[in-house]
Amino acid sequence: MAARPTADYTQEPMRAVNRYMLRQLLLATAFVALALSFAMWLAQSLKMIDYMVNRGLPASRFMELVLLLLPGFLGVVLPISTAVGVIFVYNKLIQDSELVVMRAAGMSPLQLARPAIVLGLISTAAVYAIALYFLPLSFRNFKDLQNDVRQSYASVLIQEGVFNTVGNDVTVYVRERDEEGALVGIIVHDLRQREKPVTLIAEKGAIVRTPEGPRVLLVNGNRQEVDHKTGQLSMLYFQQYTVDLADLDKNQPYRYREPEERFLDELIHPSERELKNERFMRELKAELHQRLAGPLYPLAFTMIGLVALLSGEFNRRGRPRRLVGAGVAVLLLQGYALAAQDITNRITELAPLIYLGPTLPILGCYLWLRRSGGRGSRKARPPGGLPGTVAAGAKA
Repeated sequence: MAARPTADYTQEPMRAVNRYMLRQLLLATAFVALALSFAMWLAQSLKMIDYMVNRGLPASRFMELVLLLLPGFLGVVLPISTAVGVIFVYNKLIQDSELVVMRAAGMSPLQLARPAIVLGLISTAAVYAIALYFLPLSFRNFKDLQNDVRQSYASVLIQEGVFNTVGNDVTVYVRERDEEGALVGIIVHDLRQREKPVTLIAEKGAIVRTPEGPRVLLVNGNRQEVDHKTGQLSMLYFQQYTVDLADLDKNQPYRYREPEERFLDELIHPSERELKNERFMRELKAELHQRLAGPLYPLAFTMIGLVALLSGEFNRRGRPRRLVGAGVAVLLLQGYALAAQDITNRITELAPLIYLGPTLPILGCYLWLRRSGGRGSRKARPPGGLPGTVAAGAKA
């Protein structure tokens, strides 16, 4: 019987090791991403809880608002989570001497780095999907819903004991809300007709949203109108009265969609009205470049962590300094990304700075790992590929 090639003995254990390492990396990264996303989501939710507690926003609308923020959080935390996952897992493998055994079996630094590079590519693809589609979709829906809530006069912006300005010409005061949510002690001052201002006072009422627009429904009150030309006061007592606020929605100013709300084609081809706003155009171009370059940072952070932990000999004395160095390098690179985008917002011609941030570490670290693989790190492998302890650990 002909002997099987040696490669068949080595490839299967190596695949098992790669699967084992990749599984550990995915679990660590997912755990860190979920923890960071939940912390950011909770902090943002606490800022917005005033809409529900003090302004009467329904719980369903509140949850819809805060859930729309999640894609933005994931786009921020995934690069950091990937870096933390890589550094944690590889440091643990060194501490448990598993990488030492793999290195002694003849695996080069590039081979040891392969599972982490796969993780970096997965994270990069995920961040690209978020940046190019899910982020603008969720942020656009969030802004539309937030704008609708702010313009919806159904008690969301009406605070008790405060003179609330609705539009530019209507002021509403409410003394309190009863247990059923009705407004008690209402004053409405309407200046839409400057020559004949109107003041309405009612015992109870509600502000409702209808297909024709928002309206104020007042119960048991009076309507006072002063004619400035004659100085005459006219008063009308009523049991039920409705104030139409539909025209206030029509007078809302044109809202530029923020750069984060726009899909890629909208960043490239803005409207003619937006082309006249030079500052806004710079922001759109900076956002476009950031969308294309930003998702590369998970891979850049991964490569930095790999070089820090796979460089030199595996010993415990130098490892803390490498961990600190990797953390500092990641923070500096993240700071550079923010600074490069800010500079591009002001000077569009410096947009290439955004791309240098992630590409230089990726290329430099990859070349280092590739060169290290040819420094005689491939020692003679024992027959059958990797030692039994490593193969057994990989299958665990």
